[in-house]
Amino acid sequence: MKLATLKDGTRDGKLIIVSRDLAQAVSARAIADTMQGAMDDWDTSAPQLQKLANDLEAGTAQNVFAFDPQKAAAPLPRAYQWCDGSAFLNHGRLMEKAFNTPPMPDFETIPLMYQGGSDDFLGARDDVPFVSEDHGIDFEGEYGVIVDDVPMGITPEAAAAHIKLIVQINDWSLRGYGPREMKTGFGFFQAKPSTAFAPVAVTPDELGDAWRDGRVHLPLNIEWNGAWFGHPNGREMNFSFGELIAHAAKTRRLRAGTIIGSGTVSNAERSVGSACISERRVIELLDNGTSKTAFMRFGDSVRMEVFDADGRSIFGAIDQRVVTA
Repeated sequence: MKLATLKDGTRDGKLIIVSRDLAQAVSARAIADTMQGAMDDWDTSAPQLQKLANDLEAGTAQNVFAFDPQKAAAPLPRAYQWCDGSAFLNHGRLMEKAFNTPPMPDFETIPLMYQGGSDDFLGARDDVPFVSEDHGIDFEGEYGVIVDDVPMGITPEAAAAHIKLIVQINDWSLRGYGPREMKTGFGFFQAKPSTAFAPVAVTPDELGDAWRDGRVHLPLNIEWNGAWFGHPNGREMNFSFGELIAHAAKTRRLRAGTIIGSGTVSNAERSVGSACISERRVIELLDNGTSKTAFMRFGDSVRMEVFDADGRSIFGAIDQRVVTA
């Protein structure tokens, strides 16, 4: 099934079920007011939500309305926890060159992860405000998962069973802050402003065979100002989502609604392009001795979308414009 949150003037919006073709929707209020409410009692709410989703597909649901992604918030407009990994080692190695940092010990065996701000997520069509173009405005296309309650010390195999929803993410970054914050040892803070999400979160079964081994085996299509930028595939994650969840839960339990990100989708094959500007700039530097692609300017737009084997949009599109704060 596919779930979304409509803006209604409150911080958490209202939960709705969206049809597979993203054309229609129905309120889930009789089951759960909000996405967080559904996650808090997933074992009870999920079967009821699935029944309503089946009714929507069958044309028997009541009070159906057209789904408008312009009115959608992030599926979880705010979350108790947002942990973003760096599961694509190709991207990580390139970023070491970008930040001029030494190779990370255990880089290939222990996932990198930071804890991002989760109090103010952006909807897929929201304008994105920034203070200055000089801060190095960059987009980052990612996949992510939303879990129910996860116990501390769980194994990667057991952790995979706690994945309830899959999301697609634009993890906005300000590259001008990155080098200093990396060197402090405390990690990202100002370099990571509010993160944006595609309008719809989906249960793993919606991906069919494209969801296997704890990875999304689909390309993430990215356009910058209407021009193709990349379509890297999520299958090249070096750490699965089960491994990322287990890493996050190594010394703490994770509460329902925690979001775990894959990090920037990145492939070794350069012809597929990139999911962020910084990666393209590093490739240019390595190939030509200089980076020619500038970061985003006010008025620029970025679009991200994932399609199934039949060409149907899965999560809906992230389509955002950079504006002056």
